[in-house]
Amino acid sequence: MTTVLKGLREALVLFLVAVVAVAVVVGVWTAVDGGEFVFRLGVAFVVVGTLLGLTGDLTLSRIGMLGARATFGLAPEREDAGGGRVLTGVGIFLFVSLPLMALGVALLS
Repeated sequence: MTTVLKGLREALVLFLVAVVAVAVVVGVWTAVDGGEFVFRLGVAFVVVGTLLGLTGDLTLSRIGMLGARATFGLAPEREDAGGGRVLTGVGIFLFVSLPLMALGVALLS
């Protein structure tokens, strides 16, 4: 049960950090260029949610190192080497990316 709570807490922190960061960037973008804040915020949430869904785990960084590790005779990196994170790529997709994309779509409609 504690792992579940740690994972949900991690997802909440990641979601809130993403929301604040996107809001700041869109605020600066709107201040510099003008336009509608809410529409740009919705688009940015969808884009950031999609990017987090695609790159939320360490798969892309591991793929880039496969050749170098094989050259030196090392085994591929372990799947569970998350650097102290509780959430896997699926958890980040379900609990961070999807809510960001849903929030973005809600703001767009």
